[in-house]
Amino acid sequence: MRMTLLLIAGLAVAPLHAQDTLKTVNIQRYYMPVRLFLQGAAEVMPAEKYAFKLAPEQMDFGQWINHATERNYVDCSTLRGEANPMPKAKTDLLKSKEEIVKNLRESFDYCDAAFAALDDQKILASPQMVTAFLHTTVHNNEIYGNVVGYLRANHITPPSTEMIQEMIKAKKTPEQMMKEMMERYNKKPPSGPQG
Repeated sequence: MRMTLLLIAGLAVAPLHAQDTLKTVNIQRYYMPVRLFLQGAAEVMPAEKYAFKLAPEQMDFGQWINHATERNYVDCSTLRGEANPMPKAKTDLLKSKEEIVKNLRESFDYCDAAFAALDDQKILASPQMVTAFLHTTVHNNEIYGNVVGYLRANHITPPSTEMIQEMIKAKKTPEQMMKEMMERYNKKPPSGPQG
């Protein structure tokens, strides 16, 4: 009888400890790193290389970053339940490195604000919410996978590789690197001009 009561009590308390697991795991483990890596890629690519293409039929580097910006606004406006403030017609007008980097950062800030208002229950309320929430991570990872090729073709070490090299050199654990990434993520870079 005592064991049954403990089991029932444990099951009743378990959901309290599991609250927002989807949101927390996705943001900390997947979204936050790709946000930092994409922003880092946008910042390290020289301005004169923003029109660079791996092949004539592909998007140029700046268009890939604009595509991330555009999709962040599409998905996160769904999460916020409001009209998209930055549709593709607007992101297509962004041409300089400075404005592209600024708008990418603002799109991630927009998503961060959307995430702050969510919990797992709200995310799981509809297929559209689930798709929009997970798409911010999945799609940005796809974009980052593409821009890595653009960086490497220009002899630039991608931010994710740089992080792993730093971790190995400093003999840091993945947990230490994750903690440092969270600190960088929470710090939010200044919005000044990008060269």
